Amino acid sequence: MSTSAPSALPRPLAIALLLTVGSMFAANHVSARLAFDNGTGLLLAILTRSGVACVILLMLVALQRKRLWLPRGTWPWQLAVGLLITVQSLSLYSAVARLPVVIALLLVNTFPIQLALLSWALGGPRPTLRQCLVMGTILVGLLVVLDIPAWLSQPEAMGPEWLTGIGFGLMAAFVFASALWITEHRLAGVGSTLRSLLTMQTVFFAMIAGAVLGAVPGGMDLPENAAGWTGLGLLALLYGAGFSTLFIFVPRLDMARNAPVMNIEPVASLVFGYFVLGQMLEPVQLLGGAVVVGGIVILGLSRVR
Repeated sequence: MSTSAPSALPRPLAIALLLTVGSMFAANHVSARLAFDNGTGLLLAILTRSGVACVILLMLVALQRKRLWLPRGTWPWQLAVGLLITVQSLSLYSAVARLPVVIALLLVNTFPIQLALLSWALGGPRPTLRQCLVMGTILVGLLVVLDIPAWLSQPEAMGPEWLTGIGFGLMAAFVFASALWITEHRLAGVGSTLRSLLTMQTVFFAMIAGAVLGAVPGGMDLPENAAGWTGLGLLALLYGAGFSTLFIFVPRLDMARNAPVMNIEPVASLVFGYFVLGQMLEPVQLLGGAVVVGGIVILGLSRVR
């Protein structure tokens, strides 16, 4: 007996859900910065977030009665994806701790460019001239957002960890692009529920191992005050809520058409970062950010077509 695919939601409702999920992820990153600014350890933040995600996924597996089984030969690739997402989580939160949240997210959102180049390097199709022009425009916008001229003229004014934060943001984008490539080309036969569960479990246990080994000094430090505890609790709850909403409704969201809507995340982070953290970009940087987000949306629409 064949089972029919779930019907797609009306497009306005699907877009509203994706805007909500993107805003939840943005608020998660702002909450993470609030937690870090008040003494929360990096490993503790990721451990809490991945633990909540694991609980949600285990409940979904139990409700859907999924088999916890991987096809032959996919275990090494699944482990690689889990380790890459671990590195991505560490790099992303390290960037958020050193840069304004919106700049960190704009850096991470360059992953479509890196994925296109990685796919080409590994034998995939070469990016078209149009895609190359769009990617070049995104990079120019990113240079404006990062305020490179100001950094070159007065690097001390940007703070001692500015360049390190940029490196972490670009690393997070690269490892995420690598994980997406493996998922598409080596794990296509693995169910999304099981793949996500195993990935989050890998992140969770990697954080425990890192804490035991003392891999990150102060990585398991508890928040110093109520603001830190609030940030830690919100980052776990917002990520869990956004993740579960997206995961449950994704079969009905027509992601092929609507995925670019998720690029609301940097915009929402700009708003939340201003009201919660007092972070604000210069007008020229805002223009550069608009160029980056617009270019990423165009790239997403190009992949759809």
